[in-house]
Amino acid sequence: MTFWQNIIQYFHKYFSIPSISVIDIIEMVIIAVLCYYLIIWFKKTSAWTLIKGLLVILLIMLLADIFGFTTILWIISRTLSVGIIALLIIFQPELRRALEQLGRRKFFSKMSGISISGEKFSDSTLSDILRAVSEMSKSRTGALISIEENTSLGEYARTGISLDADVSSQLILNIFEDKTPLHDGALIIRGNKIVAATCYFPLSSSRTLNKKYGTRHRAALGISEVTDSFTIVVSEETGKISAAVSGVLLENLNLDELETRLRSVQNNQPASNWFDRFKKGAKADEVQDDSSEVRDK
Repeated sequence: MTFWQNIIQYFHKYFSIPSISVIDIIEMVIIAVLCYYLIIWFKKTSAWTLIKGLLVILLIMLLADIFGFTTILWIISRTLSVGIIALLIIFQPELRRALEQLGRRKFFSKMSGISISGEKFSDSTLSDILRAVSEMSKSRTGALISIEENTSLGEYARTGISLDADVSSQLILNIFEDKTPLHDGALIIRGNKIVAATCYFPLSSSRTLNKKYGTRHRAALGISEVTDSFTIVVSEETGKISAAVSGVLLENLNLDELETRLRSVQNNQPASNWFDRFKKGAKADEVQDDSSEVRDK
């Protein structure tokens, strides 16, 4: 039997198309969507490089099966069980983060856009946040404000200084005023209260985040990856406003766009939808270099 006959026989054996029903089509769509989100999730973590290495190993297995390399197939089959355990150990941080996201109460509502009744904070609080952000943007005052949703930020609030004060634009502006004792770090808001200031957040390890962004933006993205909080960032260098939610950095927001996002949070609706995530995944490697922004101080 010739080389090409071997290949044709292999594809006939494993890739023949059976009859397809409506249920099969629905299953394929569901699997395709899950695979898409899985790939996007992997691309936002350091596991993406390892995944590419695994794809090379799978390609070697396919070629070994086609050409009948029995020794290579034997070695791979004997190490497969050990390899699965090794993958669980290697991907432990990423798997833990994924399980935490699955355990959030708003996980399905964020995917579907279904709202939950009840307001998180008052219109007065929303107005004060917008007023403070607007003033800090004009004066180029760096700021990091995280609004708690369903996942508690208590463990991060304990890293800062407890305030338990009513939200007001004057207080927020005073906290982030340069060279004041509380200006360095993040501000946490729960409902209509400022819980704590000068808090420390975990930094994102995302490799797709533009290098022009510094610690402040990485901290905002990092807290959005491990909680469902909505975090606002004001750049100290340019005064531009960004927001981080569900592992997505929404860049260069104007006040109207920020207000829309905040009202979604206020009404318990997802502040980041599937389209935001699609744009993030589609443009992860299309980094714009036309901005003059440099690292935040």
